[in-house]
Amino acid sequence: MKFIIVLACSLAVASAFDLRGKDIFERELYVPTLNENFDGRIVNGLDAGATQFPYQVCLLLSTATRTFLCGGSLIGKNWVLTAAHCTDGVSSVKVQLGSTNRTSPAVSYTVDHYDIITHSEWGGQSRNDIALIRIPTVTYTAAIQPVALPKMTPSYSTYEGERVIASGWGRISDSTTETAIKLQYATMTVISNAVCKRTFGMVSSGEICTATTGGISPCNGDSGGPLVLESSKVLVGLTSFGSKAGCAKGYPAAFTRVTSYLDWIKQKTGISA
Repeated sequence: MKFIIVLACSLAVASAFDLRGKDIFERELYVPTLNENFDGRIVNGLDAGATQFPYQVCLLLSTATRTFLCGGSLIGKNWVLTAAHCTDGVSSVKVQLGSTNRTSPAVSYTVDHYDIITHSEWGGQSRNDIALIRIPTVTYTAAIQPVALPKMTPSYSTYEGERVIASGWGRISDSTTETAIKLQYATMTVISNAVCKRTFGMVSSGEICTATTGGISPCNGDSGGPLVLESSKVLVGLTSFGSKAGCAKGYPAAFTRVTSYLDWIKQKTGISA
């Protein structure tokens, strides 16, 4: 692994919610242009404060043919949690931490594909959409802190009706390819998987969905990023997929359900709540 100071998620990159099927798409994103003066949102989100989401990670991932943007969550001094569809086929990753401005991170690392652990049962569809990235030991600061994982218990809440917060630098509307320079966040409400299935028809117990009332939603470029409980800031989801119709159309947003993978995370990293 190589340590690199102050690299930015500012290269031209492509759409991160690749088409997976008829009605869903992943939320990674190529970023064709950057505009410091563009007043955009996560799609009707808000600007994050300097240390509001210290676990938020910006990922710039490269394959043989493209470079694209995803999000991630710092879960320990050496580990970032993200979506498998972000890491699939990737040769290297720039991992950037400690700043809400994605063009000027406080710390940046570049790691290669040997430092990526993609779930062995990820097969290009939504199930098991989870991966880990090993990084050099990071020093915690006010702006760099791990997110809390749910405690391991015999059973877990569905979180239905709970208020949750998604964050990321993804696309800021359905009508532009612009992505956010400042970290954006949006507060949403968890809905039942039964309701989510009415839109996607293929939601598993390993996924968690939110309503996108008022067009407030994660979008392309937010893939792999965190979904935390508003009340406790515990990580419950990783941005996974949404409707191909658009991010602000009112269809549910779907996330990998973290409680379904706590054993896997502990096995691979030794980390648990």
